[in-house]
Amino acid sequence: MPSAASSQLLDADFPTRLREVAGMVETRLDALLPKPNGHQSVIFEAARYAALGGGKRLRPFLVVETARMLGGSLDEALSVGCALECLHVYSLVHDDLPCMDDDDLRRGKPTVHRAYGDAIAVLAGDALLTRSFGILGEVDLPADVKVKLVTELAMSGGMSGMIGGQVVDITVAEGERDEALITELQAMKTGALIDYAVRAGGYVAGASETELAALSAYARDMGLAFQIQDDILDVTGDAETVGKAVGKDADLGKATFVSILGLEGAQHRAKELGERAKNRLAPWDKAAQTLRDTVDFVLERKH
Repeated sequence: MPSAASSQLLDADFPTRLREVAGMVETRLDALLPKPNGHQSVIFEAARYAALGGGKRLRPFLVVETARMLGGSLDEALSVGCALECLHVYSLVHDDLPCMDDDDLRRGKPTVHRAYGDAIAVLAGDALLTRSFGILGEVDLPADVKVKLVTELAMSGGMSGMIGGQVVDITVAEGERDEALITELQAMKTGALIDYAVRAGGYVAGASETELAALSAYARDMGLAFQIQDDILDVTGDAETVGKAVGKDADLGKATFVSILGLEGAQHRAKELGERAKNRLAPWDKAAQTLRDTVDFVLERKH
């Protein structure tokens, strides 16, 4: 059954719900990440600088809300969501490095390598990655569930998931990129962790294979819509609102959904994917309203 804290969120509107879950994630992350101490204090500081004090916390929100929809434990879903958030933040720290995207701004503040130097940024990312699996090992769930959570996080964040998508993004020449290839690479680079988020919430709640398949279909459509909206914001947004540099894709001549489909075409495709994602939730009827609202949030977000 849902916990009392989870039940209190049931009557909240979506922005309140998102904000309150983000606050819970912040509090839990603060407790799960070691405080600075000893001669290696700087690595604790840098990891906490990267992980705390910002971000929509969309991925842990999806873990929590999927588990809640299915009657799972809010407490364990929060910890699992924090593990996923640690891995996600590690990827941002490394993506921002000069050898990758070379960004100066993330979540409205200087990137970790700008604040602490390249070497500490690499190590801070490594520290968050390893901590993510430590957190999963500590959650109070059956051993077979923890094995699934650990194994699937490794796959979603690894060579066939997020890292694989990043490699395709780096190595495939712009002239070879079409809509099909960009869709494939974004399914790995962005979509894999969104898929993991809803599946992890399902595992926390003891979901059936049929339920997990429906949740994955929802996540795949929403994940692609999320990336298309990112491409749209890179064209239409401003750095102050988005919280990171914009216009870089166009400056680099990089193929995106907007450059291939046009702005209106990309907006139409994102909306189409959003409607399809919401339709995937039909088996849960009204209980899935927050996950439907999440799709609208993804499509309407400005940062």
